Amino acid sequence: MATTPTGKRGGRSIAISEFVTRYGVVIAWLLVIGVFSALKPQTFATWANFQTIFGSQSVLLILTLGLVLSLSVGELDLSIAGVMAVAVVLVGHLNVTHHVPVVPTILIVLLFGLLAGLVNAFFVVVVGVESIVVTLGMGTLLSGIAVAINVETVSGISESLVNAVRGHLLGLPYSFWYAILLTVIVWYLFSLTPLGRRMHFVRVGPQVARLSGVRVDRIRAGALVATSLIASLAGIVQASPLAASSPTVSAAYLLPAFSAAFLGSTTIQPGRFNAWGTFVGVYFLVTGITGLELLGLSGWIENVFYGGSLVLAVALSRLVARYQRRLKIKEGQLGESASKPTADTRAAGETARLPGGEER
Repeated sequence: MATTPTGKRGGRSIAISEFVTRYGVVIAWLLVIGVFSALKPQTFATWANFQTIFGSQSVLLILTLGLVLSLSVGELDLSIAGVMAVAVVLVGHLNVTHHVPVVPTILIVLLFGLLAGLVNAFFVVVVGVESIVVTLGMGTLLSGIAVAINVETVSGISESLVNAVRGHLLGLPYSFWYAILLTVIVWYLFSLTPLGRRMHFVRVGPQVARLSGVRVDRIRAGALVATSLIASLAGIVQASPLAASSPTVSAAYLLPAFSAAFLGSTTIQPGRFNAWGTFVGVYFLVTGITGLELLGLSGWIENVFYGGSLVLAVALSRLVARYQRRLKIKEGQLGESASKPTADTRAAGETARLPGGEER
């Protein structure tokens, strides 16, 4: 069947549009790297600086990956900074003040994260309160508790715990490789397991999912618990490189985490929260902030950059969803036009064959 030139051009334009939609944030990230490398070649475009970019914010990547789990089922978890703050404080008080060994310290902190997630899940899933209300209250409560417990910074965290996070492999800290491992796990969950597909199904159509036999409430609860558990893990990683525990640093991660998560939902797999998109979103933000700091623009510009990125990311996610709907309609129209017989195909069809196989 012949393909019309219009169909070819339409298909090519659709392919280009799909590529830009899928990898737009990746392209923007590379452009940001190029711009800052040209402006500050002696300081930005160095291996030492890229080590700092990828190594220093592995905590943000871990925290955002946890957040993406709850966002993927349609729940907003604003308690992640509070959970992380208490986790940081617990590491200091258990390991330094009470001399608890490293492994029990880690297990107790993770148990706290699990319990915090269960409380969130109970009020959201069982009681029926909106997740944004529950987690906002829980986050504020936990942040207050963290400050009350930790009147001053506790220093002297066990060297073995510090080295487990701050040690280096291939020039990058172990914390970065932990974050990469978690990225792979989340990618595997979303892309290669039935549970990952059900999580997406729960977000886009919870009622339809429930009618299809999906255990919607169990999946929502599990996602909220996993988010808090990973937030407590981020707290452990945050405390260890500092060799000290201070709850105030955790609050600064909330806005960047949401910005990165929504940016990530517009790339790699547009319209879906995904692991590698989250990776790109996190390091797009970190690269931008690092470049601005090297230009001498620090402090207030960070909030402007993070806030602007969040607004842009949410707007982009809406535009991507709208574009995908139009693209499906356009593909359908192109398919119909391609299936219609052209003058050439009609002429070919009129060349009938006689029963003996000879052309008439």
